[in-house]
Formats: sequence, C-alpha cells, structure tokens
Amino acid sequence: MFSVLLTTIRGVSFVNHQALASFIWSVADLLRGDYRQSEYGRVILPFTVLRRLDCVLEPTKAAVLAEQAAKEAAGLNPEPFLLRAAKQSFYNTDALDLRKLMGDQDNIQANLYRYVQGFSPAVRDIFEQFEFYAQIDRLAKNGLLYQVTEKFAGIDLHPDRVSNTAMGHVFEELIRKFAEISNETAGEHFTPREVIRLMVNLLFVEDDDVLTKPGVVRTIYDPTAGTGGMLSVAGEYLTEHNPDGHLTMFGQELNPESYAICKADMLIKGQDISNIKPGNTLSDDGHPHRTFDYMLSNPPFGVEWKKVEKAVRAEHEQQGYNGRFGPGLPRVSDGSLLFLMHLLSKMQASADGGCRFGIVLNGSPLFTGGAGSGESEIRRYVLENDLVEAIIALPTDMFFNTGISTYVWVISNRKPTQRKGKVQLIDASSMWRKMRKSLGSKRKEMSDEHIATVTRLFGEFAEARLATVLDAEGKEVDRVVVKAGEAEPAAPDGGKVKLAPLSRIFANADFGYRTITVERPLRDVGGNIILGLRGKAKGKPQADSSLRDTENVPLSDDVEAYFVREVLPHAADAWIDHDKTKIGYEIPFTRHFYVFEPPRSLGEIDTDLKAVTDRIKSMLEGLAA
Repeated sequence: MFSVLLTTIRGVSFVNHQALASFIWSVADLLRGDYRQSEYGRVILPFTVLRRLDCVLEPTKAAVLAEQAAKEAAGLNPEPFLLRAAKQSFYNTDALDLRKLMGDQDNIQANLYRYVQGFSPAVRDIFEQFEFYAQIDRLAKNGLLYQVTEKFAGIDLHPDRVSNTAMGHVFEELIRKFAEISNETAGEHFTPREVIRLMVNLLFVEDDDVLTKPGVVRTIYDPTAGTGGMLSVAGEYLTEHNPDGHLTMFGQELNPESYAICKADMLIKGQDISNIKPGNTLSDDGHPHRTFDYMLSNPPFGVEWKKVEKAVRAEHEQQGYNGRFGPGLPRVSDGSLLFLMHLLSKMQASADGGCRFGIVLNGSPLFTGGAGSGESEIRRYVLENDLVEAIIALPTDMFFNTGISTYVWVISNRKPTQRKGKVQLIDASSMWRKMRKSLGSKRKEMSDEHIATVTRLFGEFAEARLATVLDAEGKEVDRVVVKAGEAEPAAPDGGKVKLAPLSRIFANADFGYRTITVERPLRDVGGNIILGLRGKAKGKPQADSSLRDTENVPLSDDVEAYFVREVLPHAADAWIDHDKTKIGYEIPFTRHFYVFEPPRSLGEIDTDLKAVTDRIKSMLEGLAA
C-alpha cells in the first residue's frame, strides 16, 4: 500500500501529500495515552526529519565510513573528505542507521542517541532545536522508543521516491496538523504553495533575461522563513528556467520546529545552512548589514509587537534612517509594516543591481492611520521614493488561519522605465476555484491559469478589465480578460456582459493628500468675533475648537482653490491654519475597483412582489380548502 502511495506522490498532487503526511502521522496511535495530543508533533516532526536525512545518506554511507577510517589512520582531518564522500553538505560517521538500530532492541536508547551524535555539527543543531534527546528519553521511559523508531524505519523517504518539493509539502502538512490540535496558528508557519508560486513569478517575470544567463548567481532572503517554502519554490523556479543558475538562500525563523525543518530542507538542497538563522527578526536581525537581490515574506497578520517594542523603538529613535525603522512606527496592534521596513533596509542598492521583493499583507497597511501617523508615513516613504511596483488583491479564504482579504505588495528600487512614477493595482480577488476539501480556513485556491493571468498582466504592465458573460437566465458562461484597446466579447442572445476593472495604473501622487485644518472664529454671546490680545494672535480672530474641522485635499488639487470651492460656500468666516497641514498617503484599493450597479426599476420590483404575493395567496387558499 505504501509503495503505491509513494508512487502517486511523485505526481505532486496535494491530496497525495496529505495521504503521506497522514500515514506518517499515524504514529500518533502509538503515542496516545502517554502523550497529550498537543505533544505529538514533538515526536513525529524530528523523527520525520531523521528518517529523511537517513535515506538521503544511505547510498554513500559505506564510502563515508571507509573515508573516515582511512583519513584518521593517516592523521588527517577527515571532515572535507567526508563531505565529498557523502556527496552532501552533511554526513554521519556512525556505523548505525535506522534499519540497523532495529537489530538491538535492548540498547535502542543508547544506540539512537549515538547515531544522532554521529551527524555533522549542523545536523546536530537541528535536533537540538527539536529538543529531540528529551523525547528519546521520554519515549524510552514509556516503553515506546523501539516501536516508534521501527515505524519510521519502515518508511522510504529517499529523494528518488519523494522529491524535495513533495517532502516540503509533507513537512507543511504535518506542521498544519500539529498546529491544529495544539490550537496554534498554522498559517504563521507556512504559506499556501500557489500564493508562493504567484509571488515568485512576480519577482522574476521581468528578470528572465538575467536568469537565463549561464552561471548567474543571485541571493534571496525570507525574514519569516517558516519551513522554507518560499525559498524552495524560488529555487525551483530558477532551476526550471536556468539549470546553470544558482540562488543562494538566506532566512530567519522564530518558531523552533519550523526553523529546524527549514534548516534540514536547506541542508538537503545543498544550501549553506549557516544562512538560516533562529530568533525574532524585528528585535534580533540575524543578517545585519547584508543586502539581497530578491526577498519574499509572509509576516503574521495583525499580530502585536509589544514584546519587541522596546528594541524597535530604541532603533527608531536612536538610528533613524540609518536603522531599519526610520520612516515611522505602526500601531502596536499590528507589526506587519515593521517587516516591510525591515525588507526595505535589506534591498541591494540600485547602483549594485537593485532589488525586488514581494510581501503578503492584510488590508490594514493600505489605509490605516491618518496623515502624520506611522502607517501613513511608511506609505509616504515607499511611494515618494517610487518603490511600489504593484499591489495585487488575492481572493479571500486563501490562507490556512484566516479568511480575510490579503494583498501581495511588489517593491523594487530598479523599476523599468515604463513603471517609473507609477503603481499598478491588480484585483485578482475573483480568480479562484473551490477546493475539494477545506484545510482550516483555506477553502479556495488559485489555479495555474489564474497565476499565469496575473503574472501576464503584471509583466505587460497593462490596464485591463474583466468581462463576465451572462446568458439570458443570468448564469455565468464565460470570463474574458480585456486589455486596454481590445474589444469586449459579444453578449449572447438575451444575455449581457458585465465589465469590471481588473488592472489599473496610477501615478504615485494619486494616493497622496493634504489634511488641512479648517478653523472658525470664536464668538461672544452677542455673536461678535473674539480677537486675540497678545503675541502672533493679537488682533486676529480666535479659533473656536468646537467648530474645528479637517479636510483631505488630494495632492493634485490646489489647496486654496479647493478651500474656495468646497468650504467657503458653507462657512464664509472659515480659514485654514496652515501650520497644522499634514501630508498623508493611503491606497483605497476597493474604491478603485468598485463598480456601481444601478438598482432595478420600481416597475420590475413591483412585478416581482406581485408574483410572490400571488403565490403566497394561492398557497393559503389551498390550505384553507
């Protein structure tokens, strides 16, 4: 049965990844009673990693042991020779493996401990992050160690049978299961693969010329790496488009289990795992002073940053723009914009080739905070410095832990000429298909066709509309993307075509505004204006704070002309306090894609009401009879 399961998993079907993960998770049947449900992952995750590494090293095990004996006999440091013999960036010098461990049931604890100690130092660190030795002791104490080890020794996770991509899916599914029964937030640890593919496409679509050059080397960074899914998909993209290219991966991850899995995954892919750092990115930057060619991130949505507030505020106040948080600080209840600024500080200078990055944010960073607030100042910084290439609205119910609206921001300091001074907004919220089975809050997914459509619109920097073709009964029969200048599809007999904006292009300044303070004079009981008696206010009307108001004037408007046109006709005694004027920026995404649908005529509504009333009347008469 299991061999069939492994064969089908090579087709990269998510359902089969779930099946393999469920098979591995069945070890939980052995743990039930001795472990709480929330503790199952502490055993299953490290054993899965151990078995994967065990299978990867199996073909070269004999060569490594022979090389070690030869080099130690010659008095040489064996490490570089062992790495070459293992054909990996890690090795194990113990004669045991998981299958051989099964031959000595009485000494399983000591032998398993010895086997793990036989790995190279980087791998031992992975198991220390899992606190694996404590689990070995606990399993042995409960008489379960041999049975659990035997279960994993019987699973074939060799890369020839389960690809790195498939294994990544399995790790993510295991973490999702672990998070669900632990009442944790699964989505904090990884991102749906189709969202990652979309982001990677957007990241690379304009760089195909560079990425097809032989021997090209680029760096990519994820400050919220999770299990390494974003880095892995980016690497797969480059390999597919340029087999001779190389993407050097960097990351940082707070969650110990996710960090350990990411490190193991990078290890098998031949990456330098010293580039994957543990810890909190905001308070303890694991890659200080480094910059990168590309970056990807899916920071947690709406999570407060009170725990790191002291360190973040100190950096903001003491270092300003020389630090990471110069533009401003968002409210403590949502730290996602802190990750945006962190990535801005990691961009390779445009003079050195520049950088492009993608980050997933919820709707709040688009518009939260008025002029002068931290959020507005951050938006002002990225727009006035012409860093925003595009913002793409994703469908709701796309993530495992939330059903809210989400957006991919594409930021770059090397915009092509046609993009300079402009921002592209793409509304992909209707581009989804229903999943056969929901996973947490995730009920929708983007197909390859949807991803290709969004990528094409971005790559062509084109304005477009979505034409929905309806038949005479109002049923949708087709959807067509109509780019600027193209003819819309014809409506079927009795049907119609509904048009909605899909891709729009704006100037950076279109999102800016001035908040002006409008004052009215303070009057005495007789209605006379009270004048100031000293200082700058002497002889001038005093302002009545109870009548004070503010107006947001688009940057494209002349403030005085706006004031004369919109304010003075309603308050002839008003004036502007120019000292209080502030510049703000917001991106009202939904407003730019809103399509007004006029209500039906009263005649149509009356006809429908009469039909319903007549039907109810007929039913009542039937009951009375």
